[in-house]
Amino acid sequence: MKMHLDSARDVRPRRRDLHANLIEHAYADGIALARALASAVACDLRDAILTRGIGLLALSGGTTPQRFLIELGRQRLDWGRVVVTLADERWVKPDDARSNARLLRETLFAGAAAAARFEPLFEPAYHPDAALPRIARRIDALPLPFDAVVLGMGGDGHTASLFPGGDTLAQALDPHGRQRVVLLHAPAAPEPRITLTLPTLLATTALYLHIEGDAKRAVLAKALDAYTRNEDMPIRAIVNCAGEPLRMYWCA
Repeated sequence: MKMHLDSARDVRPRRRDLHANLIEHAYADGIALARALASAVACDLRDAILTRGIGLLALSGGTTPQRFLIELGRQRLDWGRVVVTLADERWVKPDDARSNARLLRETLFAGAAAAARFEPLFEPAYHPDAALPRIARRIDALPLPFDAVVLGMGGDGHTASLFPGGDTLAQALDPHGRQRVVLLHAPAAPEPRITLTLPTLLATTALYLHIEGDAKRAVLAKALDAYTRNEDMPIRAIVNCAGEPLRMYWCA
């Protein structure tokens, strides 16, 4: 199948081959993708600041978004009016190499974006159970909906920390659930995770999925197969339950 490629400046070509509720933006390489996605998210935040005086953003960690986060930090924005949180966090100290908060400090917040207010999903505590109520109150206090949520996806079809086999996955995927965050343990996750729930992630004006490589696109296609269950590949729940089409930014 021939792939339409978007340049860094032109994101008009769109495809819905994978799912009716998913719009695909394909790029020639990761650099072009990062620049285009950063520009799109910055536009969402500018519109929000003009409309309601604040921009609210949820971001994901991992290795894939590093270039995007650097590019986003270079965007001209009134960063002092932006509030940033994470879609999920590993229960590790903020200076740990696996901390998503550390990733943001070293990429997005390395320049002018350091003026943004950051709401972490980690609280110093002996056990995450003790910190969860404080984290939940912090997220409850945010002026939802988000103006943009940027998700990634693992090779097992997880997104945020909505892992297959997670002990609280059913609770986190409940579209009518009232909890904003849950603590989740999963076989594929070496440490406990704090994750925003499905309804919280979907409470956004713009919802993005950032993936790279043919293998990840194949994983998404499998997740969207009619015989796949939400709990087996949770990215499926995101696509199926989103009120507006998920905007997938992808490169081979």
